[in-house]
Amino acid sequence: MSKILIRGAKVLGGDPQDVLIDGETIAAVGTGLDAEGATVIEAAGQVLLPGLVDLHTHLREPGREDSETVLTGTKAAAAGGFTAVHAMANTFPVADTAGVVEQVWRLGKESGYCDVQPVGAVTVGLEGKQLAELGAMHDSAAGVKVFSDDGKCVDDAVIMRRALEYVKAFDGVVAQHAQEPRLTEGAQMNEGVVSAELGLGGWPAVAEESIIARDVLLAAHVGSRVHICHLSTAGSVEIVRWAKSKGWNVTAEVTPHHLLLTDELVRSYNPVYKVNPPLRTEGDVRALREALADGTIDCVATDHAPHPHEDKDCEWAAAAMGMVGLETALSVVQQTMVETGLLDWAGVADRMSARPAAIGRLEGHGRPVSAGEPANLTLVDPAYRGEVDPAGFASRSRNTPYEGRELPGRVTHTFLRGRATVVDGKLA
Repeated sequence: MSKILIRGAKVLGGDPQDVLIDGETIAAVGTGLDAEGATVIEAAGQVLLPGLVDLHTHLREPGREDSETVLTGTKAAAAGGFTAVHAMANTFPVADTAGVVEQVWRLGKESGYCDVQPVGAVTVGLEGKQLAELGAMHDSAAGVKVFSDDGKCVDDAVIMRRALEYVKAFDGVVAQHAQEPRLTEGAQMNEGVVSAELGLGGWPAVAEESIIARDVLLAAHVGSRVHICHLSTAGSVEIVRWAKSKGWNVTAEVTPHHLLLTDELVRSYNPVYKVNPPLRTEGDVRALREALADGTIDCVATDHAPHPHEDKDCEWAAAAMGMVGLETALSVVQQTMVETGLLDWAGVADRMSARPAAIGRLEGHGRPVSAGEPANLTLVDPAYRGEVDPAGFASRSRNTPYEGRELPGRVTHTFLRGRATVVDGKLA
């Protein structure tokens, strides 16, 4: 590989520095660097971050290639500044065996746009009745460390306990989609003032909070790791904060859309705002931002959920739940966390790269921007402002809640082990 010299970038938002990439590695970081024959990228005013890591991505392959494929999803990830994504297990067939997770892992290798780390299902077929082949998935070429029935909750306490006990043997983690199913039957949106006025079935906060409370207690009892997917309520924040104060091994993520959007948008009846868990209240949004800032919530995860237009371009009740998010995540975090003063860019690097990589036990990602480290990097122009146009997305799906909305920041370059996957804002 040729040498690349990134000149004058603000590393983690700090003072301008030069970064020399040689092959797959960062060779030097400093000022006044020179490298004969290197490709020079003039990056004055731009922020250099470690490559972003997403703990929660739906790539849909195998089975729903009409929504997304590993190739299109990893292109979207690279465009958003990600160098690694964790691919959720709710595919067809479900990723509940070594064979399926290895297939997804190999497709990621072939795509070349970012690393794909498969997430294994907790239970066979996501049915919540029998543990899947957790050990076999871990021992496979994919080396699975994260297990989740995301899209469904592991609502049986005995099954959840057994899963936590099993993954403890190889330092795995169970990532729980916290949704008590009986409390959310027929639910269409957040239970509250807006749902009452619209006459839509309400999704109470306690349906999430009760599962989180149970699972942090189970994790403490077993001495294992539990991770809370897409935490969305102020009450959930308090439970996680309490669990962490006990020293229990509990981590949590928040999505960009739960940091920005509220249930007031559902008044439009536009199914693009239909998501699981649902958009919550302004008070919940404030609590989530504060919790991400103080570290109670460990990381941002996109829950990138692509759907073909026919699954969203329909009446609210019939629409699928979910939003695409890989290509807009960093911009939303810049608007909600950086421009509000709640996080600096070093904090963004921690919440969107270092911590998710640590939770997923993902080697080579989330590393410091320093000599000798893998050259997984993202260069961002924070001064950019532009309207979101899904027609330009690399994702196969267009179900974004931000269409026409002005968001700040633009990923100009992404490097995966020293190889540019995005150059001047376009896929390489």
